[in-house]
Amino acid sequence: MSKVRTMEEMPLSRFHYKMFAYASGSTFLDGYIIGIIAVALSVMQTQLDMSVTMIGLIGAATLAGMLFGGIIGGYLTDLIGRKKMFLIDMLVMAVVSILQFYVNDPMQLVILRFILGIAVGADYPIAGALMTEFSPTKNRGSLLGGLNGLWYIGYVSSFLVGYLMLSIGDDSWRWMLASSAIPVIIMLISRLNMPESPRWLASKGREKEAKAIVQKIFGENVILSAEAEAKEKTSYLDMFRNGYGKLILFVTLFYSLQVLPLYGINTYIPEILAQFGFANGTREYLGAAVINLIYLIGLLPALYLVEKFGRRPTLYWSFLVCSISLFILGAISGLNVPFVFILALFVIYGTFNTGMGAHTWIYPNELFPTHIRGTAMGFTTGVARIASAIGTFFSPAIMATYGLAATLYICGAILFIGFLVSLFMAPETKNMSLTEASSLNKSKGIEHDSFASKKTAN
Repeated sequence: MSKVRTMEEMPLSRFHYKMFAYASGSTFLDGYIIGIIAVALSVMQTQLDMSVTMIGLIGAATLAGMLFGGIIGGYLTDLIGRKKMFLIDMLVMAVVSILQFYVNDPMQLVILRFILGIAVGADYPIAGALMTEFSPTKNRGSLLGGLNGLWYIGYVSSFLVGYLMLSIGDDSWRWMLASSAIPVIIMLISRLNMPESPRWLASKGREKEAKAIVQKIFGENVILSAEAEAKEKTSYLDMFRNGYGKLILFVTLFYSLQVLPLYGINTYIPEILAQFGFANGTREYLGAAVINLIYLIGLLPALYLVEKFGRRPTLYWSFLVCSISLFILGAISGLNVPFVFILALFVIYGTFNTGMGAHTWIYPNELFPTHIRGTAMGFTTGVARIASAIGTFFSPAIMATYGLAATLYICGAILFIGFLVSLFMAPETKNMSLTEASSLNKSKGIEHDSFASKKTAN
């Protein structure tokens, strides 16, 4: 008789990679939708009468919408199911993407980008919950962290598409913005065949359906979990009760501190590169694409290290290196420095930021139980988007008023605060089952030992 194993004990398979593809569409679309506006804005400014404030509003509208999308979408994900929310979300995103082509006034675009942000924000907790609940324990960190890499692929793709569309002429910005409908429709069709999360089904008392899905995917001798899935009613306030408040505080803080400078720099990176002397026709757009593509280099070692040494050290070291890189860039911004050196510093900053960003998927999905996993991920994503919107809105004004050096110094200081938060607050969840990781709220003190859970790996 074959040994009975749990879903979390199963080795990586084709099914896990398929689920990764379903989930990674969320981050790809986020990166693409955020990135394409950076190129489109440069063309729009010659077609529409826009003030600096309006430019900031258009750049920040999507991020502001993600606040509401994450908070509302995460709760609905836990309430009505992962798959239903995935499909509803894609439909909204497809319609709004196409409507962007027909705008005639900057405020119309602000409204559409805000709605688009709601849909993108809702997609994050859905994708995170599904990937978490199907992942093997030994590979969960790398699978969740790997989702972050698709953000950069989406972001790079948007710059390349935008660059190629510049030749269309004055209306190229319309085609750029509407182009997001293509990956959205592809993702909608592909997600029609995805399964519902067995953990979510079990948490709602639908054990028979959960068991059927597990056995269909993994075989007759595989069960959902060694521990019974708690049947809890989804409540928004549960994120702050029973010790979860300290975990929500940690995740929200480090997540916000990571994305605030990220969006502030990346949304306007063509202008930043131009100020560093790389403006030559449209080369700053190609430069932005190349830099973000190289950022992916940082993801591969991060996905290995997060499973080898743990979540905590890979987080605080990434914050520290990113901070130092931006301080150096600020110091040399007014000097005649070879562009290769400037590019190298941006690459160092970006690669470590990519590795750090992997934790924005790992921690919120591991630290909370099934009945509030989507809610917690949505809340932390939503709050972090306030920081993203602040960075996107104020970056052009700060650069215009105080200069590039001051902007980079401010971003470096924010990342250093993130280093301190991670050093003193980050727990370790390496090699823990989801039940163990989501039970850290019950301990009197958060465990910081990277190898504290080594016993679970044996």
